[in-house]
This record gives sequence, C-alpha cells and structure tokens, in this order.
Amino acid sequence: MTDHLADVRRYDALADEDIVGRIVKHLGVALRNQDSATVACRQPAELARVAKKWCGKKLGAEPERAMTVIELVCETMAADRFKNRVTFYYLCAKHLDRLSLLKPETVVEEDGQVHAPAQ
Repeated sequence: MTDHLADVRRYDALADEDIVGRIVKHLGVALRNQDSATVACRQPAELARVAKKWCGKKLGAEPERAMTVIELVCETMAADRFKNRVTFYYLCAKHLDRLSLLKPETVVEEDGQVHAPAQ
C-alpha cells in the first residue's frame, strides 16, 4: 500500500491515504500481475474499459467526459513507462471531481444517490 501511496503522491502531494486504500482494495488481485497493475495508454480497448468500468460505472461519469479525462491522465503520466493503475484511477477520480465518492464514509444508494459525510 505504501508503494501505491508514494506513486500517487508523485502527482498529488496531498493524496488521501484512505482513498488510495479504497482504490487498492477495489483493484484487489489485479495488482498482483504487472500487466494488469498498469494501464497501457496506447491500447484503445483498455482505455475504453477504464472509461466504462471505472469512470462510468464506479464514478458515474458520462462516456465523453471519461475519455477526455483519461486522455488528460495519459498525458500527465506520459513520462512513466509503466503507468501504475492505482495512480491512474486516482487521477481519473480527481479530474472528474469524484474523489469524495471514494471516501470510506461515503454511501451510494441503489438509486444512485450519494451520501457523503457531513463536513
């Protein structure tokens, strides 16, 4: 977990450890294999999958907005040969302004309503 947090903090020095932990938990066994632990920005099928399953299903983003953000994250992480999936997903959530959905206290109802903790 600390390796993932350190990688995320290369791009967001104030990254929330709990949110990074939720992403790690969400990805689970996918992080055990180097191929599935990274995102290949040159593979359109993989980017479409990230847009649909992570940005769309988990974060509630519209497809066009999801692809725009994914392209931005690919540009942001262009210097990294292997783009860490946890970092990639975190940055997508951040650019979509959806990090609050990943806080442990946040509850998403079946009807799609989001209830975040009171500030």
